Amino acid sequence: MTSPTQKFQQNRAAAEGEAEMSFIDHLEALRWHIIRAAIAVVVFSLLAFFNKEFLFHDLILGPSRPDFWTYRMFCKMGQLLGSDSLCNDQVHFIIQNREMSGQLTMHISTSFIAGICLTFPYLFWELWRFVKPGLYPHERANSRGAVFFVSVLFILGLLFGYYIAAPLSIQFLAEYNVDPSIQNQMDLQSYLSTLTTMTLSCAFVFELPMIVFFLAKAGLVTPELMTLYRKHAIVVILIVAAIITPPDISAQIIVTIPILLLYELSIHIARVVRRNSTAKLNQELAMQKAQ
Repeated sequence: MTSPTQKFQQNRAAAEGEAEMSFIDHLEALRWHIIRAAIAVVVFSLLAFFNKEFLFHDLILGPSRPDFWTYRMFCKMGQLLGSDSLCNDQVHFIIQNREMSGQLTMHISTSFIAGICLTFPYLFWELWRFVKPGLYPHERANSRGAVFFVSVLFILGLLFGYYIAAPLSIQFLAEYNVDPSIQNQMDLQSYLSTLTTMTLSCAFVFELPMIVFFLAKAGLVTPELMTLYRKHAIVVILIVAAIITPPDISAQIIVTIPILLLYELSIHIARVVRRNSTAKLNQELAMQKAQ
């Protein structure tokens, strides 16, 4: 009986037209994938590090200023609705650093996170290059375009988190106070933690359709199952939205809506996967009967 490791080795060897790879060969191949990925992250992290003004003033600190794109769009939306309540024309908090090496540490760590985000499509591509030879030909065919769609969903999640979820959270937390005499003076680390947590959380949540796609391919998820547990999924989505957003109903609704749409899209994807699998199975049975 062939073990999963031997199957992986045989498939990789068959795909590359080489002799069966040993465990050491797999480690060597993995090492080079990791090295190339690490080099890419370092290069883009250095690029972000040396563009400090754009990284911090324009990008990181953008949601802390009233002229940020999201606040301007909400203000225009409010004016169209005949209300100025959505306009945010002043900053209600001050960002400060209280540690001697705080700004340098934040500069390095933020540059590293930016490097990972910028190279995410390449990182996933390197992972896919390592896994792909171990798949059967039909498995590789079924997973065609995985790198593209995973990258697109990740970027869309980043944009949604940066322009929608994070600004709403920052604005709510900045304006909230228990007494007018208390001034909000946010620590730099706290501000960055809120911004990165919101943005990256949305980026990974947006990968739901691809996760369902692979689970449906493996036969672990069906559209009927997802439809049956839709009510339970809505509760989970509301909990997730409550975790990644502050206790603000409007922000939670804005974050919940796209996740619900992604869940409905995932049901459709699972339905298409099953339909294609059924059509392929019927075609194979018809060919067998013809023979």
